[in-house]
Amino acid sequence: MIEIEDIRDQETAEWYRMTPQQRWRESQKLWITFLALGGSLDPEPDTQSPFFDADEWREMSSHGRPGMRVVRRSGV
Repeated sequence: MIEIEDIRDQETAEWYRMTPQQRWRESQKLWITFLALGGSLDPEPDTQSPFFDADEWREMSSHGRPGMRVVRRSGV
């Protein structure tokens, strides 16, 4: 009999042994971490779509919030 560890690493073998409910709970923990690290659930734009409007779309900054624009460069 071939063991899972013979063809996969230990972490993957543990994942295979989980029930679907256990996998779901573990996946939910990953989403919480993803969002805490600044991930976004907003879909990325489809630039190939005929409905894509480059003038309306603004790229989000790395922390998931709209970027800031410098209004005035001279010192006050």
